[in-house]
Amino acid sequence: MHILFIGYGKTSQRVAKQLFEKEHQITTISRSVKTDSYATHLVQDIFKLDLSKIEPVDVVYILLSPNESTVEGYQHTYVDSIESIREALKPHPVKKIIVVSSTRVYGENAGEIIDDFSEVQPSDAQGHILRNMELLWQKHYPNQCVIIRPTGIYGTSVARLKKMAENSQSYPNIHYSNRIHINDLARFLAFMADYETHQASYIVTNNQPLPLHEVIVWFQKQLGLPELTLESNQISGKRIYAKHLPETGFQLEHPICFNDYLLCLNVHSTK
Repeated sequence: MHILFIGYGKTSQRVAKQLFEKEHQITTISRSVKTDSYATHLVQDIFKLDLSKIEPVDVVYILLSPNESTVEGYQHTYVDSIESIREALKPHPVKKIIVVSSTRVYGENAGEIIDDFSEVQPSDAQGHILRNMELLWQKHYPNQCVIIRPTGIYGTSVARLKKMAENSQSYPNIHYSNRIHINDLARFLAFMADYETHQASYIVTNNQPLPLHEVIVWFQKQLGLPELTLESNQISGKRIYAKHLPETGFQLEHPICFNDYLLCLNVHSTK
């Protein structure tokens, strides 16, 4: 198959490499030059896409990221770009279009349990924009579109959590957070290219929601730092579980984040 990536960052690069190894033809598009030997890369603006000179495209991945996490940035990147992308894809026999969104479309923030069957109710402007993006892609490609909603992506660095461990003497409440290793996300995205009986959307998470203060305390223990004090038992955040993903038979390679965190700390300490 000929597979096109619109947006080509860290996750896309991992997915493209895996699909190339499965002998698919890969074309990628981003705003900057890329030098991966396994892909034909085009430097283009998504608002001025020209796909007329490439071979017919079978599968499309949309993995865009705004320059700024503002309302304007989200609207410009995720929604305003749809029409120009759709126009450029019209001559191509697209069988599947895989759009990466976010669990930000679920607006709950009091420790609620969220899964693939939960009603989508955004609570902030960016969440509403992401939901609008999802609905527009589903409208334009009702049978071909698959929406992917990852939770917090980790795996490349623990610098932020390490800094939080070093600077946190207390934490205000029990705030649930959710995560997926970048390699598991990339593997699942690659898996979706050939998976035929897909659902309309998939939450992608390791099914291990954790209070953030417990993660920080774990780092404090590893680093020999004083442990923080929890200020209240008030609950925030949400506990997210993937229900559709396990039904595909796909298996995570990184179900426990602490194993990966420990590896990152050990690598960092030996440098």
